[in-house]
Amino acid sequence: MEVKTFVVRFGQMTLMYYLCIREIKYYLNHINKMDNNNQNQEGQQLQIDLSPEIAKGVYTNFQIISHSSSEFVLDFATLLPGVPKATVTSRVIIAPEHALRLLAALQDNVVRYEKEFGKIDRHEPEQEPRTIAPFGPGKVDA
Repeated sequence: MEVKTFVVRFGQMTLMYYLCIREIKYYLNHINKMDNNNQNQEGQQLQIDLSPEIAKGVYTNFQIISHSSSEFVLDFATLLPGVPKATVTSRVIIAPEHALRLLAALQDNVVRYEKEFGKIDRHEPEQEPRTIAPFGPGKVDA
């Protein structure tokens, strides 16, 4: 699945989205409807910037999400087998309101993906019971 980044500018407001190429058309139609409703007020135009560097995307298989009272920080990292350290390849900082919109967009896309391609298998390994011991419960041989 190819992912594209695009920036939408409405006057002084700039929003950045990471979307599947086929999803861009859906969001552009939605934004154009909003834009047409406001066209008479400010004469706004939709501009999309996608540089070749951003267009090639970044692979990530490990994500870290943290937050404060005013923002969410999404770190996208790559964790390689046999390497004990993950490398953050991209950091995105968004307002809480945009975090909710991102969550809704991801949920919508997962639902539509599963309708088209089938249920996503989580591939989660079975976890051992958690203990306070730093290296697991251990085994006792008598």
